[in-house]
Amino acid sequence: MPDPYILVLFLVGALIALVAWLPLVFRRAPLSLPIVCVGLGAVLFSLPQVGFDPLPQSHPEITERLTEFVVIIALMGAGLKIDRIFNLGRWGVTWRLLGVTMTLSIAAIALLGYGVLGLGVAGAILLAGSLAPTDPVLASDIQVGAPRQGREDEVRFGLTSEAGLNDGLAFPFVHLAIALALVASGEKGEWFAEWLTVNVLWETGAGLVVGWLIGWLFGWLTFTIPVSTRLAATRDGFIVLAATFISYSVTEMLHCYGFLAVFITALAFRHADRDHDFHIEMHDFIEQIERMAMMVVLVLFGGALASGLLAPLRPLDMAVACAIVLVVRPLAGMAGFIGWKAPLREKMILSFFGIRGVGSFYYLAYGLNAAPFEGGDRLWALVGLICLMSILLHGVTVTPVMRWFDRREGRDPDAGEGAAALAGRGASS
Repeated sequence: MPDPYILVLFLVGALIALVAWLPLVFRRAPLSLPIVCVGLGAVLFSLPQVGFDPLPQSHPEITERLTEFVVIIALMGAGLKIDRIFNLGRWGVTWRLLGVTMTLSIAAIALLGYGVLGLGVAGAILLAGSLAPTDPVLASDIQVGAPRQGREDEVRFGLTSEAGLNDGLAFPFVHLAIALALVASGEKGEWFAEWLTVNVLWETGAGLVVGWLIGWLFGWLTFTIPVSTRLAATRDGFIVLAATFISYSVTEMLHCYGFLAVFITALAFRHADRDHDFHIEMHDFIEQIERMAMMVVLVLFGGALASGLLAPLRPLDMAVACAIVLVVRPLAGMAGFIGWKAPLREKMILSFFGIRGVGSFYYLAYGLNAAPFEGGDRLWALVGLICLMSILLHGVTVTPVMRWFDRREGRDPDAGEGAAALAGRGASS
């Protein structure tokens, strides 16, 4: 048996190689990198030689921090690659997905959790807050392309912008669940005024403002100050990592929503000089970190599945999980598009691809670490099953569906990203 350290190096190297190579293999195949990572994790942690327990309940703090890191990296990448200038009218699809689709999803999941599964009010709301947002990490396969790539249709833009902004709506409900759980345990008395003024109004509003200010500051330092000292002259992708960490940490120190701030920072950073090539370099750098971090989380998720994460499930839980993935999001999505003048195919794709994943893991870990909830293992099993279903179902369907959609829109689905990027640069020059 090789030295465990040497074996770990080999496995990490093999996984990194797969992360770099598999996207090329799966560009036309009905398969995705997340599916492979989950499968590898399940196989790896099924080996008797592996003694590490990857269950999230066994490592609650590590689970929260690791998933938190992956999400903020994904949010920065999502914000940087949006070409569309922020405008209330032009972002109409986003407001429909957030204001109607996500709100209906939260209400429906909470009702299913409380009325069908028998979860307490706090547990049902935590489940709804964790599962309602579209995941910015695993939804990357259906998001817009790199900056100035020229592939920003309503479907890709809608899902990208929704994944970036939905934390501002999900987090208040997670905090609502925490407040109710603390009241039920006797650790908290009056809660509504604090929840409304702090968790809803202050943390959301201040997150937007702080995120914009930090994005403006980094944009000024990178593109506006004299050429010899501006950060763009470094051509160093680490700048975007600095912006991510500073935005998130400053916002969290002010007790605001860091996820929301990071996405707004990315939008403001991009707006500072929309056509600068340095945005492409920063996006490519942050995307590589995102894929590596995602790989780690999904391998551990596969290991958790192999270690019994889904053991607490009951037959009724499985039926509700299917309803959440196959009925709740699609119907809530179609309801959000009532009156929206767009082809039916766009509405159906936007409604179907409400992908659940790493963000849901974070919200659940955050909630369970902040307050005592009954049935924590069952909540983890429910979220794990729904995320697994989403990874498999959406991972298998995203490539053929989007290739079909591109053809119907008159685009060549086989056009290389490099050619598209060059075309975008030529159009903007």
